[in-house]
Amino acid sequence: MRESNAIDFWRGFALVNIFINHVPGNAFARYTYPNASLSDAAELFVFLAGWALGLATKGRDGREPAGRVVLRLASRAVEVYRAHVTITAIALAMIAGAALAFDNPVFLEWHNAGPAFSDPLQTTIGWVTLLHQLGYFNILPLYVALLVMAPAFVLLARWSRGAALTFSLAVWAWSLAFEINLPTWPVEGTWFFNPFAWQLLLVLGFLCCEWSRDSVAFGVWTKRLWPLGVLGVAIGAVVALRDLKPDPLLVPEPRLFFIFSKSNLSPGRLFHFLALLLAFQGVYRLVAPYMPWLAMRFSALGRNSLAVFSMGSILSLAGQLVRFRMGGGILIDCAIMAVGLAGLVFTAWFVEWRSRSPRPSRSA
Repeated sequence: MRESNAIDFWRGFALVNIFINHVPGNAFARYTYPNASLSDAAELFVFLAGWALGLATKGRDGREPAGRVVLRLASRAVEVYRAHVTITAIALAMIAGAALAFDNPVFLEWHNAGPAFSDPLQTTIGWVTLLHQLGYFNILPLYVALLVMAPAFVLLARWSRGAALTFSLAVWAWSLAFEINLPTWPVEGTWFFNPFAWQLLLVLGFLCCEWSRDSVAFGVWTKRLWPLGVLGVAIGAVVALRDLKPDPLLVPEPRLFFIFSKSNLSPGRLFHFLALLLAFQGVYRLVAPYMPWLAMRFSALGRNSLAVFSMGSILSLAGQLVRFRMGGGILIDCAIMAVGLAGLVFTAWFVEWRSRSPRPSRSA
């Protein structure tokens, strides 16, 4: 088990925010930072995944061989894919169960689940191949796609980090300029998270990990740019709180460069997220000594991010169904949040308990 650290802490922080905001309408969602921000926990989660990628591909004794890197990333992609298929199947069963239990077919339309029940043959193929995604269950498909693309950027960065960044920026700009995205099926559309755009955050996280490890100047410059980050956060907060976002129908072409599109990681969201990184880069060093219990809990969540995210997705769907059935209210919201956050903490503890428990020896 790793000791608490800033990367795991912020991953845990992102997971808690994702869970709270995946129960829309609850009384606590208004106090999460996306309400005063142009970006949200999804950007933080992907960026930190890129940072973790940099740590994972470094190896204990230097750079791992290229073949091992590809196999490691392919193995992780399979692991994430397996988790996504599992939680999607559970989610569909929960939705079907709610429709039966409450004799209400409205539940069958929950978060794009309708085609799975009205056209199960095609839609089953769709969600197994990641071409059909339930609402609030679309981050893991993005992660799978990013892991599939990651070897190209990681191996290119070994030759030239500047070339890897340039290539990533070119793919991002190409996807925005020509609105390139992966299609959905059998329902026509595109992925909610455009992997051709979001790969930039993964690459930035990876490269920042590389630069921070190999260059003292990187840390010096990030500290010097702290005031610029604070200014960017303040401007973003004003824009978000006063709803000064541009009208998509009035901006020039290519429009994705000028609106705040979460799906396509438009520049406004990207720059504001980078400002958040600069502004809050030193917070963990302040939190850890004075609130060690919080640092430990968040870090435990971050260390076990896939299991915690998967459980959080199931618990947030359960919370949505409960709120819909019970009508919401502060008592219901408190109960949902208490049970949900306790479930996340328990999941992290359980995963680590299993890893520490001795396995029974096989008899001959």
